[in-house]
Amino acid sequence: MYSWIWRKLPFGLVGKLGGSVLLAAATVALLWYVVFPWAEPLLPFDDVQVSQDADQGDPAGEMVPSDAPPGDEHDLPYDTERNNTAPPTPDR
Repeated sequence: MYSWIWRKLPFGLVGKLGGSVLLAAATVALLWYVVFPWAEPLLPFDDVQVSQDADQGDPAGEMVPSDAPPGDEHDLPYDTERNNTAPPTPDR
């Protein structure tokens, strides 16, 4: 098929290269502006459904592991208000 198109394009090598670029650009534009917008509602890219089990999760819809301790699942196991590391020594 590509060899047939190449043979049918006029104006020598320069015309064949220019025609090939124009055909490729026209194909991309046709797909981008016509085919993809037509096909987008048919494809399930935005059809996201999040389900929640009865024994897991919280009312906000976030999943919490069943072995998580009670309380806020966003509690950090360390203090974020101050630096808990040892100060640097002069010999380091």
